Amino acid sequence: MKYILVLCDGMGDYPVPELGGKTPLEYARTPNMDRLAQTARIGLVKTVPDGFTPGSDVANLGVLGFDVRKCYTGRSPLEALSMGVEMHENEIAMRTNLVTLSKDEPFENKIMKDYSAGEISDEEASVLMDAIKAELSTDKFVFYKGVSYRHCLIVKDALPNEDLTPPHDISGRRIGEYLPKGALGKQLEALIRKSYEILSVHPINVEREKQGKNPANSIWFWGEGTKPSIPSFQSQYGKTGTMISAVDLLKGIAVGSGMQNVSVQGATGTIDTNFLGKAQAAIDALESGRDFCMIHLEATDECGHQRNPKDKAKSIELIDEKVIGTLANHFEKSGEDYALLVMPDHYTPVSLGKHTAEPVPFMLYASNKTLGKGEVYDENHATASGDFIADSRDLTDCFLSLN
Repeated sequence: MKYILVLCDGMGDYPVPELGGKTPLEYARTPNMDRLAQTARIGLVKTVPDGFTPGSDVANLGVLGFDVRKCYTGRSPLEALSMGVEMHENEIAMRTNLVTLSKDEPFENKIMKDYSAGEISDEEASVLMDAIKAELSTDKFVFYKGVSYRHCLIVKDALPNEDLTPPHDISGRRIGEYLPKGALGKQLEALIRKSYEILSVHPINVEREKQGKNPANSIWFWGEGTKPSIPSFQSQYGKTGTMISAVDLLKGIAVGSGMQNVSVQGATGTIDTNFLGKAQAAIDALESGRDFCMIHLEATDECGHQRNPKDKAKSIELIDEKVIGTLANHFEKSGEDYALLVMPDHYTPVSLGKHTAEPVPFMLYASNKTLGKGEVYDENHATASGDFIADSRDLTDCFLSLN
């Protein structure tokens, strides 16, 4: 038996007037999921434990079967793992976004226009972060480059006592009341202000504005935490694992849990990602002897943050066609038994543009047995099923025990 988790980040949603009162998952054409749903188990699962914010970090750790109360120390430390940053006990990591702030107002009145600076390219971001590193890095504050708009700050000799707001939670709002607070608040705010002075006049951003693109004219800190400690996935489940994702967070979870990371050419974390390449990479990993593969797809989450319901539905259709359809066709032809778990990690409603914590719909399919009653996979049918799992670790245990 081979095991595949297709994690559609932020796919859960509320009815959208623009989609005729349907959720993007209801609205999307998903013939492959519809077919598998006829024998699958469909229900709701709680992925965000009480007391935790509904971040992809917490939710994905739980979906992979880890106890976040024991191993979670913050989002950025997980991303730091994927960047090869070796953290020490007296350090904290912070996600450092390249963002777009409005131009003309006093600094406190500037608007958070774009938390991803137009999903800036790796090449442009690398040059901009070189400028930040050259101007702002000190013995205490050390910057590391990631991909696109996602980067990292390591603060030495510090404790996690900060009040930082994710930039995607304040899209369209004035930044003044959300500037960093806490023990390092004034120093972090000074770095943000200085970054605006550096980046707003950088030639790359001048050119981006000429082209009508959002400039990456500031940095923004969030997701702080200390050195993580994640159990081995193989020790916990007795199965070798592979991660396929374009996102540093998921790559970091894989590094921390001893899973194999596979990079796919053209994988972007957005709707233009190489969906088919991710599916093929999963097939290759499983055919080469790996037991479990997680395919993480970020496009649904990005579209939710961008409040774009049509593209969110389109992302789901592409996942159905190019990922789930490709996987199902391969294993049906090979005759090898497989189990497939399809689910989001959390909701990212297009009406809100940010994560929410309610239980998410899941579909659990096995090629060699009937697990359910013949349902449709969407939020409403999952709720109506009456099948509720209060801890995502229990769903993972059930999934990985199928044979």
